Amino acid sequence: MPRKHTITFAASAINDLEEIREWYAEQQIPDVGARLLREVVSHLERLADFPEAGRIVPEFGVAHLREIIYPPFRIVYRLGENRVRVVRVWRSERLLKIP
Repeated sequence: MPRKHTITFAASAINDLEEIREWYAEQQIPDVGARLLREVVSHLERLADFPEAGRIVPEFGVAHLREIIYPPFRIVYRLGENRVRVVRVWRSERLLKIP
């Protein structure tokens, strides 16, 4: 049986998730924000078993930088030997820039 990957979050991804939560709270629909964040995390949990499920990020074209599109979000992650590191959770229409 293949080994499961550990999923971790970069500070940038945690900040993105917090900003998403805050935006929906400011719009007076915190329940929608909470639901979307649960759904994003649910999609990410699948990467423990299927780390290559995401497509290669088109802006970079490197195999270890992948993304899952979960409208309206792009969930960008780095694929390691036994780890998936989530680096960004952005609106789909944004172009990706990694510092």
